[in-house]
Amino acid sequence: MLEKSFGLFFFLKQPKNQRSDERYIYLRITVDGIPKELSTKRMWNSSRWDQVVGRAKGTKEDALKLNAFLDLLRAKVYGAKSELILAGKEISAEVLKSYLTGDGEEKRMLLDIFVKHNDQINALIDKGYSYRTFQRYRTTLDHTTAYIKWKYGKSDLELKELNYEFAKDYFFWLRTIKNCNHNSSMKYISTLGTVLKECIKKNWLKNDPFCNFSTAQEEVEIVPLTQEDITAISTKPFTIQRLNNVRDIFLFSCYTGLAYVDVSKLRRTQIVNGIDGEKWIITKRQKTNSPTRLPLLPPALEIMEKYKDHPKCRDENYVLPVLTNQKMNAYLKEIADTCGIDKKLTFHIARHTFATTVTLSNGVPIETVSKMLGHKSLKQTQHYAKIIDLKISEDMAALKQKLSAISKIPRLNISYSEGAVKQ
Repeated sequence: MLEKSFGLFFFLKQPKNQRSDERYIYLRITVDGIPKELSTKRMWNSSRWDQVVGRAKGTKEDALKLNAFLDLLRAKVYGAKSELILAGKEISAEVLKSYLTGDGEEKRMLLDIFVKHNDQINALIDKGYSYRTFQRYRTTLDHTTAYIKWKYGKSDLELKELNYEFAKDYFFWLRTIKNCNHNSSMKYISTLGTVLKECIKKNWLKNDPFCNFSTAQEEVEIVPLTQEDITAISTKPFTIQRLNNVRDIFLFSCYTGLAYVDVSKLRRTQIVNGIDGEKWIITKRQKTNSPTRLPLLPPALEIMEKYKDHPKCRDENYVLPVLTNQKMNAYLKEIADTCGIDKKLTFHIARHTFATTVTLSNGVPIETVSKMLGHKSLKQTQHYAKIIDLKISEDMAALKQKLSAISKIPRLNISYSEGAVKQ
Protein backbone atom coordinates (compact mmCIF):
# COMPACT_ATOMS: atom_id res chain seq x y z
CA MET A 1 0.00 0.00 0.00
CA LEU A 2 1.33 3.46 -0.88
CA GLU A 3 1.84 6.16 1.74
CA LYS A 4 -0.80 8.92 2.26
CA SER A 5 1.79 11.72 2.26
CA PHE A 6 5.46 12.10 1.48
CA GLY A 7 7.82 15.05 1.95
CA LEU A 8 11.51 15.97 1.87
CA PHE A 9 13.05 19.10 3.35
CA PHE A 10 16.62 20.29 3.97
CA PHE A 11 17.29 22.51 7.00
CA LEU A 12 20.14 23.76 9.15
CA LYS A 13 20.73 22.54 12.69
CA GLN A 14 23.05 24.30 15.12
CA PRO A 15 25.51 22.09 17.01
CA LYS A 16 25.48 22.30 20.77
CA ASN A 17 27.74 24.93 22.36
CA GLN A 18 28.55 26.49 19.00
CA ARG A 19 28.12 30.21 18.49
CA SER A 20 29.42 30.57 14.91
CA ASP A 21 27.15 30.86 11.90
CA GLU A 22 28.19 27.41 10.59
CA ARG A 23 25.38 24.87 10.77
CA TYR A 24 24.98 21.20 9.84
CA ILE A 25 22.60 20.51 6.94
CA TYR A 26 19.96 17.90 7.76
CA LEU A 27 17.37 16.13 5.65
CA ARG A 28 13.91 15.57 7.07
CA ILE A 29 11.90 12.72 5.50
CA THR A 30 8.19 12.69 6.32
CA VAL A 31 5.91 9.78 5.51
CA ASP A 32 2.27 9.78 6.69
CA GLY A 33 3.08 12.66 9.00
CA ILE A 34 5.90 10.81 10.75
CA PRO A 35 9.32 12.51 10.28
CA LYS A 36 12.85 11.15 10.47
CA GLU A 37 16.00 13.25 10.25
CA LEU A 38 19.46 12.38 9.03
CA SER A 39 22.61 14.42 8.63
CA THR A 40 24.05 15.13 5.19
CA LYS A 41 27.45 15.56 6.91
CA ARG A 42 27.79 18.95 5.25
CA MET A 43 27.99 22.38 6.93
CA TRP A 44 26.84 25.78 5.64
CA ASN A 45 26.69 29.41 6.79
CA SER A 46 23.22 30.32 8.03
CA SER A 47 23.46 33.78 6.44
CA ARG A 48 23.69 32.14 3.01
CA TRP A 49 20.80 29.70 3.50
CA ASP A 50 17.20 30.08 2.32
CA GLN A 51 15.09 28.55 5.09
CA VAL A 52 11.90 28.61 3.02
CA VAL A 53 13.09 26.45 0.10
CA GLY A 54 15.85 24.65 1.98
CA ARG A 55 18.62 25.63 -0.41
CA ALA A 56 21.89 27.57 -0.47
CA LYS A 57 21.53 31.18 -1.61
CA GLY A 58 23.39 32.79 -4.49
CA THR A 59 25.20 31.73 -7.62
CA LYS A 60 28.72 31.34 -6.28
CA GLU A 61 30.49 28.11 -7.17
CA ASP A 62 30.34 26.67 -3.64
CA ALA A 63 26.57 27.30 -3.45
CA LEU A 64 25.98 25.70 -6.84
CA LYS A 65 28.02 22.63 -5.83
CA LEU A 66 26.12 22.27 -2.55
CA ASN A 67 22.71 22.56 -4.26
CA ALA A 68 23.80 19.96 -6.83
CA PHE A 69 24.75 17.63 -3.98
CA LEU A 70 21.37 18.18 -2.30
CA ASP A 71 19.58 17.47 -5.59
CA LEU A 72 21.52 14.22 -5.91
CA LEU A 73 20.61 13.21 -2.37
CA ARG A 74 16.96 14.02 -3.07
CA ALA A 75 17.10 11.82 -6.18
CA LYS A 76 18.56 8.97 -4.08
CA VAL A 77 15.60 9.19 -1.71
CA TYR A 78 13.12 8.96 -4.57
CA GLY A 79 15.16 6.12 -6.08
CA ALA A 80 15.06 4.22 -2.78
CA LYS A 81 11.32 4.82 -2.57
CA SER A 82 10.82 3.39 -6.07
CA GLU A 83 12.92 0.29 -5.27
CA LEU A 84 10.88 -0.36 -2.13
CA ILE A 85 7.62 -0.05 -4.09
CA LEU A 86 8.87 -2.48 -6.76
CA ALA A 87 9.97 -4.93 -4.06
CA GLY A 88 6.56 -4.67 -2.39
CA LYS A 89 8.12 -3.53 0.89
CA GLU A 90 6.78 -1.12 3.50
CA ILE A 91 7.53 2.57 2.96
CA SER A 92 8.13 4.66 6.05
CA ALA A 93 10.46 7.47 7.06
CA GLU A 94 12.44 5.03 9.22
CA VAL A 95 12.81 2.49 6.42
CA LEU A 96 13.96 5.18 3.95
CA LYS A 97 16.46 6.55 6.45
CA SER A 98 17.87 3.08 7.10
CA TYR A 99 18.00 2.41 3.37
CA LEU A 100 20.00 5.60 2.73
CA THR A 101 22.43 5.05 5.60
CA GLY A 102 22.92 1.39 4.70
CA ASP A 103 21.56 0.14 8.03
CA GLY A 104 18.53 -1.38 6.34
CA GLU A 105 20.45 -3.29 3.67
CA GLU A 106 21.28 -6.91 4.25
CA LYS A 107 25.03 -7.22 3.82
CA ARG A 108 25.91 -9.89 1.26
CA MET A 109 29.40 -11.22 2.00
CA LEU A 110 31.33 -12.87 -0.81
CA LEU A 111 33.05 -15.71 1.05
CA ASP A 112 29.95 -16.51 3.09
CA ILE A 113 28.00 -16.91 -0.16
CA PHE A 114 30.85 -18.94 -1.68
CA VAL A 115 30.91 -21.35 1.28
CA LYS A 116 27.16 -21.96 1.04
CA HIS A 117 27.48 -22.46 -2.73
CA ASN A 118 30.21 -25.09 -2.24
CA ASP A 119 28.18 -26.87 0.45
CA GLN A 120 25.38 -27.30 -2.10
CA ILE A 121 27.81 -28.58 -4.76
CA ASN A 122 29.23 -31.06 -2.24
CA ALA A 123 25.73 -32.34 -1.48
CA LEU A 124 25.09 -32.84 -5.21
CA ILE A 125 28.21 -34.89 -6.01
CA ASP A 126 27.15 -37.74 -8.33
CA LYS A 127 23.74 -36.02 -8.61
CA GLY A 128 24.66 -33.59 -11.35
CA TYR A 129 28.14 -32.55 -10.19
CA SER A 130 31.43 -34.45 -10.06
CA TYR A 131 33.90 -34.50 -7.18
CA ARG A 132 36.45 -32.77 -9.45
CA THR A 133 34.03 -29.87 -9.97
CA PHE A 134 33.64 -29.57 -6.21
CA GLN A 135 37.44 -29.61 -5.84
CA ARG A 136 37.75 -26.76 -8.37
CA TYR A 137 35.26 -24.63 -6.44
CA ARG A 138 36.90 -25.47 -3.11
CA THR A 139 40.37 -24.54 -4.38
CA THR A 140 39.02 -21.29 -5.84
CA LEU A 141 37.43 -20.47 -2.48
CA ASP A 142 40.74 -21.09 -0.71
CA HIS A 143 42.59 -18.82 -3.15
CA THR A 144 39.92 -16.10 -2.93
CA THR A 145 40.03 -16.17 0.88
CA ALA A 146 43.82 -15.81 0.90
CA TYR A 147 43.71 -13.04 -1.72
CA ILE A 148 41.16 -10.94 0.23
CA LYS A 149 43.32 -11.28 3.35
CA TRP A 150 46.41 -10.24 1.34
CA LYS A 151 44.89 -7.24 -0.45
CA TYR A 152 42.27 -5.92 1.98
CA GLY A 153 43.40 -7.33 5.33
CA LYS A 154 39.86 -8.62 5.89
CA SER A 155 38.28 -12.02 6.50
CA ASP A 156 35.50 -11.32 3.98
CA LEU A 157 34.27 -8.69 1.53
CA GLU A 158 30.84 -7.32 0.63
CA LEU A 159 29.58 -8.11 -2.88
CA LYS A 160 29.18 -4.40 -3.62
CA GLU A 161 32.93 -3.92 -3.11
CA LEU A 162 33.79 -6.15 -6.08
CA ASN A 163 34.95 -4.39 -9.24
CA TYR A 164 37.40 -4.53 -12.14
CA GLU A 165 40.33 -3.75 -9.84
CA PHE A 166 39.48 -6.75 -7.66
CA ALA A 167 39.70 -9.11 -10.67
CA LYS A 168 42.83 -7.46 -12.11
CA ASP A 169 44.74 -7.60 -8.82
CA TYR A 170 43.45 -11.12 -8.16
CA PHE A 171 45.01 -12.23 -11.45
CA PHE A 172 48.29 -10.53 -10.46
CA TRP A 173 48.22 -12.27 -7.07
CA LEU A 174 47.60 -15.70 -8.63
CA ARG A 175 50.43 -15.23 -11.15
CA THR A 176 52.99 -13.88 -8.69
CA ILE A 177 52.22 -14.90 -5.10
CA LYS A 178 50.71 -18.32 -5.96
CA ASN A 179 52.86 -18.81 -9.07
CA CYS A 180 49.92 -20.13 -11.14
CA ASN A 181 50.21 -20.15 -14.93
CA HIS A 182 48.05 -17.87 -17.09
CA ASN A 183 45.30 -20.39 -17.88
CA SER A 184 45.00 -21.70 -14.32
CA SER A 185 44.69 -18.13 -13.05
CA MET A 186 41.94 -17.40 -15.55
CA LYS A 187 40.10 -20.59 -14.58
CA TYR A 188 40.04 -19.56 -10.92
CA ILE A 189 38.66 -16.11 -11.75
CA SER A 190 36.09 -17.64 -14.13
CA THR A 191 35.02 -20.07 -11.40
CA LEU A 192 34.51 -17.15 -9.01
CA GLY A 193 32.60 -15.42 -11.81
CA THR A 194 30.19 -18.38 -11.96
CA VAL A 195 29.30 -17.82 -8.31
CA LEU A 196 28.78 -14.09 -9.01
CA LYS A 197 26.42 -14.90 -11.89
CA GLU A 198 24.25 -16.75 -9.38
CA CYS A 199 24.25 -13.62 -7.22
CA ILE A 200 23.09 -11.56 -10.22
CA LYS A 201 20.22 -14.01 -10.84
CA LYS A 202 19.17 -13.58 -7.20
CA ASN A 203 19.30 -9.76 -7.58
CA TRP A 204 22.09 -9.47 -5.03
CA LEU A 205 24.21 -7.80 -7.70
CA LYS A 206 22.88 -5.44 -10.36
CA ASN A 207 25.55 -6.35 -12.91
CA ASP A 208 28.74 -8.34 -13.35
CA PRO A 209 31.58 -6.52 -11.53
CA PHE A 210 34.12 -8.38 -13.72
CA CYS A 211 32.40 -7.58 -17.04
CA ASN A 212 35.37 -5.52 -18.31
CA PHE A 213 37.95 -8.12 -17.26
CA SER A 214 38.80 -10.63 -19.98
CA THR A 215 39.27 -14.23 -18.83
CA ALA A 216 40.45 -15.43 -22.24
CA GLN A 217 42.91 -18.31 -22.01
CA GLU A 218 46.06 -18.74 -24.03
CA GLU A 219 45.97 -21.56 -26.54
CA VAL A 220 48.15 -24.44 -25.42
CA GLU A 221 49.42 -26.74 -28.13
CA ILE A 222 49.39 -30.31 -26.89
CA VAL A 223 51.60 -32.52 -29.03
CA PRO A 224 50.31 -36.10 -29.26
CA LEU A 225 52.59 -39.13 -29.28
CA THR A 226 53.75 -40.52 -32.60
CA GLN A 227 53.51 -44.22 -33.44
CA GLU A 228 57.24 -44.44 -32.71
CA ASP A 229 56.64 -42.96 -29.23
CA ILE A 230 53.85 -45.47 -28.55
CA THR A 231 56.10 -48.33 -29.66
CA ALA A 232 58.96 -47.09 -27.45
CA ILE A 233 56.72 -46.97 -24.40
CA SER A 234 55.04 -50.30 -25.17
CA THR A 235 58.28 -52.24 -25.63
CA LYS A 236 60.35 -50.66 -22.85
CA PRO A 237 60.93 -53.15 -20.00
CA PHE A 238 60.54 -51.66 -16.51
CA THR A 239 61.90 -53.37 -13.41
CA ILE A 240 59.59 -51.34 -11.15
CA GLN A 241 56.04 -52.67 -11.15
CA ARG A 242 54.34 -49.31 -10.54
CA LEU A 243 55.87 -47.99 -13.78
CA ASN A 244 54.56 -51.02 -15.66
CA ASN A 245 51.08 -50.37 -14.25
CA VAL A 246 51.10 -46.68 -15.11
CA ARG A 247 52.44 -47.40 -18.59
CA ASP A 248 49.66 -49.91 -19.27
CA ILE A 249 46.89 -47.63 -18.00
CA PHE A 250 48.26 -44.75 -20.09
CA LEU A 251 48.39 -46.94 -23.22
CA PHE A 252 44.83 -48.12 -22.53
CA SER A 253 43.74 -44.46 -22.73
CA CYS A 254 45.77 -44.01 -25.93
CA TYR A 255 43.74 -46.82 -27.51
CA THR A 256 40.35 -45.74 -26.11
CA GLY A 257 40.53 -41.94 -25.85
CA LEU A 258 39.09 -42.00 -22.32
CA ALA A 259 40.01 -39.13 -19.99
CA TYR A 260 41.65 -39.87 -16.65
CA VAL A 261 38.45 -39.56 -14.61
CA ASP A 262 36.60 -41.92 -16.97
CA VAL A 263 39.36 -44.54 -16.94
CA SER A 264 39.60 -44.38 -13.13
CA LYS A 265 35.84 -45.04 -12.75
CA LEU A 266 35.51 -47.61 -15.56
CA ARG A 267 33.89 -50.84 -14.35
CA ARG A 268 33.71 -54.27 -15.97
CA THR A 269 29.94 -53.88 -16.26
CA GLN A 270 30.54 -51.07 -18.77
CA ILE A 271 32.29 -53.49 -21.14
CA VAL A 272 29.57 -55.14 -23.24
CA ASN A 273 29.10 -56.95 -26.53
CA GLY A 274 28.41 -54.41 -29.26
CA ILE A 275 26.33 -54.56 -32.40
CA ASP A 276 29.16 -56.47 -34.13
CA GLY A 277 29.55 -59.02 -31.34
CA GLU A 278 32.87 -57.49 -30.26
CA LYS A 279 33.69 -55.88 -26.92
CA TRP A 280 32.62 -52.22 -26.59
CA ILE A 281 32.86 -49.59 -23.86
CA ILE A 282 29.42 -48.10 -23.18
CA THR A 283 29.61 -45.27 -20.65
CA LYS A 284 29.09 -41.55 -20.10
CA ARG A 285 31.77 -38.90 -19.81
CA GLN A 286 32.10 -37.69 -16.25
CA LYS A 287 32.83 -34.13 -17.40
CA THR A 288 29.85 -33.57 -19.71
CA ASN A 289 27.59 -36.59 -19.08
CA SER A 290 27.76 -37.23 -22.85
CA PRO A 291 27.41 -40.86 -23.96
CA THR A 292 30.55 -42.66 -25.12
CA ARG A 293 30.33 -45.82 -27.25
CA LEU A 294 33.53 -47.25 -28.68
CA PRO A 295 34.80 -50.65 -29.82
CA LEU A 296 37.86 -51.90 -27.97
CA LEU A 297 41.04 -52.31 -30.01
CA PRO A 298 43.16 -55.46 -29.45
CA PRO A 299 45.89 -53.64 -27.42
CA ALA A 300 43.24 -52.29 -25.03
CA LEU A 301 41.69 -55.75 -24.66
CA GLU A 302 45.10 -57.25 -23.87
CA ILE A 303 45.69 -54.66 -21.12
CA MET A 304 42.24 -55.36 -19.63
CA GLU A 305 42.94 -59.09 -19.60
CA LYS A 306 46.31 -58.51 -17.94
CA TYR A 307 44.71 -56.86 -14.88
CA LYS A 308 41.55 -58.95 -14.46
CA ASP A 309 43.02 -60.70 -11.37
CA HIS A 310 44.46 -57.55 -9.77
CA PRO A 311 42.91 -57.22 -6.25
CA LYS A 312 41.32 -53.82 -6.99
CA CYS A 313 39.87 -55.09 -10.27
CA ARG A 314 38.78 -58.46 -8.91
CA ASP A 315 37.26 -57.21 -5.63
CA GLU A 316 35.81 -53.84 -6.75
CA ASN A 317 35.00 -54.67 -10.38
CA TYR A 318 37.27 -51.96 -11.79
CA VAL A 319 38.77 -52.45 -15.26
CA LEU A 320 42.18 -51.07 -14.23
CA PRO A 321 43.95 -50.24 -10.92
CA VAL A 322 44.25 -46.49 -11.53
CA LEU A 323 46.28 -44.29 -9.15
CA THR A 324 45.58 -40.63 -8.43
CA ASN A 325 46.00 -38.25 -11.36
CA GLN A 326 48.89 -36.53 -9.57
CA LYS A 327 50.79 -39.79 -9.10
CA MET A 328 50.02 -40.95 -12.63
CA ASN A 329 51.48 -37.76 -14.13
CA ALA A 330 54.53 -37.92 -11.87
CA TYR A 331 55.30 -41.49 -12.98
CA LEU A 332 54.62 -40.64 -16.64
CA LYS A 333 57.42 -38.06 -16.51
CA GLU A 334 59.70 -40.81 -15.25
CA ILE A 335 58.54 -43.09 -18.08
CA ALA A 336 59.15 -40.38 -20.69
CA ASP A 337 62.71 -39.84 -19.42
CA THR A 338 63.43 -43.57 -19.42
CA CYS A 339 62.06 -44.00 -22.97
CA GLY A 340 63.90 -40.95 -24.31
CA ILE A 341 60.68 -39.11 -25.21
CA ASP A 342 61.32 -35.37 -25.32
CA LYS A 343 57.72 -34.33 -24.57
CA LYS A 344 55.92 -33.26 -21.42
CA LEU A 345 54.06 -36.51 -20.89
CA THR A 346 50.75 -36.17 -19.02
CA PHE A 347 47.74 -38.44 -18.91
CA HIS A 348 45.72 -35.97 -21.00
CA ILE A 349 48.10 -36.50 -23.94
CA ALA A 350 46.68 -40.02 -24.28
CA ARG A 351 43.31 -38.58 -25.36
CA HIS A 352 44.99 -36.42 -28.00
CA THR A 353 47.04 -39.41 -29.16
CA PHE A 354 43.89 -41.47 -29.66
CA ALA A 355 42.27 -38.67 -31.66
CA THR A 356 45.25 -38.14 -33.96
CA THR A 357 47.84 -40.92 -34.15
CA VAL A 358 45.53 -43.87 -33.47
CA THR A 359 42.36 -42.86 -35.35
CA LEU A 360 42.44 -39.85 -37.70
CA SER A 361 45.92 -40.61 -39.01
CA ASN A 362 44.70 -44.08 -39.91
CA GLY A 363 41.74 -42.85 -41.91
CA VAL A 364 38.96 -42.94 -39.31
CA PRO A 365 36.48 -40.14 -40.20
CA ILE A 366 36.36 -37.19 -37.79
CA GLU A 367 32.61 -37.73 -37.28
CA THR A 368 33.30 -41.24 -35.96
CA VAL A 369 36.15 -40.02 -33.74
CA SER A 370 33.87 -37.32 -32.34
CA LYS A 371 31.29 -39.93 -31.32
CA MET A 372 33.89 -42.14 -29.68
CA LEU A 373 35.33 -39.21 -27.72
CA GLY A 374 31.87 -38.35 -26.44
CA HIS A 375 31.89 -34.86 -27.96
CA LYS A 376 28.67 -32.94 -28.56
CA SER A 377 30.01 -31.14 -31.64
CA LEU A 378 32.74 -31.53 -34.27
CA LYS A 379 34.23 -28.25 -33.10
CA GLN A 380 35.31 -29.95 -29.87
CA THR A 381 36.93 -32.77 -31.83
CA GLN A 382 38.80 -30.36 -34.10
CA HIS A 383 40.37 -28.85 -31.00
CA TYR A 384 41.79 -32.25 -30.02
CA ALA A 385 42.41 -33.71 -33.43
CA LYS A 386 45.05 -31.63 -35.14
CA ILE A 387 46.37 -33.87 -37.90
CA ILE A 388 50.03 -34.67 -37.44
CA ASP A 389 52.66 -34.15 -40.17
CA LEU A 390 52.72 -37.84 -41.06
CA LYS A 391 49.07 -37.80 -42.11
CA ILE A 392 49.62 -34.62 -44.13
CA SER A 393 52.61 -36.27 -45.82
CA GLU A 394 50.61 -39.40 -46.69
CA ASP A 395 47.72 -37.36 -48.12
CA MET A 396 50.05 -35.25 -50.24
CA ALA A 397 51.87 -38.38 -51.47
CA ALA A 398 48.55 -39.81 -52.64
CA LEU A 399 47.78 -36.52 -54.39
CA LYS A 400 51.16 -36.59 -56.12
CA GLN A 401 50.41 -40.09 -57.47
CA LYS A 402 47.07 -38.91 -58.85
CA LEU A 403 48.64 -35.88 -60.50
CA SER A 404 51.41 -38.05 -61.91
CA ALA A 405 48.85 -40.45 -63.42
CA ILE A 406 47.00 -37.54 -65.00
CA SER A 407 50.21 -36.16 -66.55
CA LYS A 408 50.81 -39.51 -68.34
CA ILE A 409 47.50 -39.38 -70.25
CA PRO A 410 48.32 -38.85 -73.96
CA ARG A 411 47.19 -35.52 -75.32
CA LEU A 412 46.17 -34.63 -78.91
CA ASN A 413 48.84 -32.56 -80.62
CA ILE A 414 46.65 -29.92 -82.21
CA SER A 415 48.21 -27.00 -84.07
CA TYR A 416 46.70 -24.39 -86.31
CA SER A 417 48.29 -23.54 -89.60
CA GLU A 418 48.03 -20.12 -91.00
CA GLY A 419 45.77 -21.47 -93.72
CA ALA A 420 43.48 -23.19 -91.23
CA VAL A 421 43.10 -19.98 -89.33
CA LYS A 422 42.16 -18.13 -92.49
CA GLN A 423 39.51 -20.75 -93.28
